[in-house]
Amino acid sequence: MESESFPEALADALAGVQRLIRRRLRSGTTAPRLRGAEVELLRLVVARPGIGVSEAAKELYLAGNSVSTLVNQLARDGYLNRETDPADRRAARLLPTPAADARLRDWRERRTALVRRQVARLDEAERAALEAALPALRKLAVNLHEEAEET
Repeated sequence: MESESFPEALADALAGVQRLIRRRLRSGTTAPRLRGAEVELLRLVVARPGIGVSEAAKELYLAGNSVSTLVNQLARDGYLNRETDPADRRAARLLPTPAADARLRDWRERRTALVRRQVARLDEAERAALEAALPALRKLAVNLHEEAEET
C-alpha cells in the first residue's frame, strides 16, 4: 500500500531531477538559451520532420498561436524551416535545420554524460533500483499522455 505522500514525493523528485539536469546543461553551453517549449518543439520536429503547426500544438498540448510563436522564433534563430504543405497550400510543414540537429545532438550527448556521471556515483543497489523503476516510469508517462488526450 502506497503512502499518502508517495505521489507528491515522486512528482517532486522527478521535477527536481529534471530541473537540475536543465540547469547543469544550460551552464555548459555557449549557445543562446532555448526555453523548454522550444526544445520540446525541436525534438518533435526532428522526430517527425514535416509535422504541421496544428499537429505539433496538439502533440505538445499547447495553443496553436503559442506554437506559431515558437516556430517564428526558432526559424529566426536558424533551427527550423517552414515549407508550404503541397496537400494544403495554407498549411506549413516544419523541418529541422542542420543547426537544430547539431544542437539537439550536443544536448543529448551532454545530458547522457551528466546522468552517467551521477548514476556512477550511486551504489549498486541504488543503480539497480533506478533501472528497475524505468518500466513503471515509462508506464506513468503513457498514462499521463493518454489522460491528457482524453481531456
